[in-house]
Amino acid sequence: MVTFFEAALNKISVHHVGNKSQNEMYALSEHPVALKDDLISNLLKQYFLTPFEKTNEVYHLMHSSGDLALNEIHHFATQIFEYEDQFHQTSEQIAKYLYEVADHPKIKSGELYVAHFKNLQIEGEVLDALGIFKSENKETYLKVYPDKGGFNLDYEDNAININKLDKGCLIFNTAKEIGYKVVVIDNNTRGTEAAVYWKDGFLQLKIRNDSYNQTNNTLGVYKNFVTNKIDEDFEMTKADKIDLLNRSMKYFKEKETFDMDEFAGEVIGNEKAIESFKTFKSQYEQEFDTPIANTFEIAANAVKKQARVYKSVLKLDKNFHIYIHGDKDLIEKGFDDGKAMNYYKVYFKEEQ
Repeated sequence: MVTFFEAALNKISVHHVGNKSQNEMYALSEHPVALKDDLISNLLKQYFLTPFEKTNEVYHLMHSSGDLALNEIHHFATQIFEYEDQFHQTSEQIAKYLYEVADHPKIKSGELYVAHFKNLQIEGEVLDALGIFKSENKETYLKVYPDKGGFNLDYEDNAININKLDKGCLIFNTAKEIGYKVVVIDNNTRGTEAAVYWKDGFLQLKIRNDSYNQTNNTLGVYKNFVTNKIDEDFEMTKADKIDLLNRSMKYFKEKETFDMDEFAGEVIGNEKAIESFKTFKSQYEQEFDTPIANTFEIAANAVKKQARVYKSVLKLDKNFHIYIHGDKDLIEKGFDDGKAMNYYKVYFKEEQ
């Protein structure tokens, strides 16, 4: 999605942002970082940009009121793109804004990097981009150095691992009127308000509803439907559920275009279940304000992503795992009265 083999790190400023709710302060640099050589520039590009090579989701900046002008990051990005000579002053404003909005007591303090890149590529378009990154987690590194005919050890405390970017975003100088194109990294997203401040509070993002997300959302909604909803209307074994999931994954892997009626007929089959799924899908669209079209081009990379979380394993106590990849009619469930235990009978022609 994002490539940077021709990219140049044009400018970078570094500030420290503490946690306001913990009475920590922020500290602003007086001037941008002077990049002393190509090595440090290349290391920074590796640290900041490599994580985005595998991102597929593209976002736009937005505001809950519907007025994009009220999104502060959109305002700051526009300033940097239009008035490059004000880069450092604008980076200070970005740091102050993060300090004000990231006020949950569990948010970690850290360094904020604001960078301006030239010749970054997204979706085949070569553009300038604003990068905003934050390092929250520090590590200790051992250093080995020659000493008196042998070697000695030292360490570097509170250092940054350039292979682990905590938080970051790239805002590309295109589609300004709808909130620019934005890609985001957030590797500390576990369940609390502190985990969502980067995307929701600071950047205020809305995901672009393209074929990737149409594919991803449809597979995700269907998985939730089969896993959590279908039991309300039908008695189904776990093997039956796995079969439904396998059939849906087969459909998405073999087809180039999704068609709701075709999918419903080939994968779900039962009219009552079809109506239940359509209602479930509609409720998702309303709750998350994310419409899913009845027809769209299937994105293979989204199918690959969802395939990792689609379960085809039937776990039986702690003794057996049965992997179901094909015809569910070759597996039968029963109950043994003598042993008072459930069992599965599996039919096959050859043992491999």
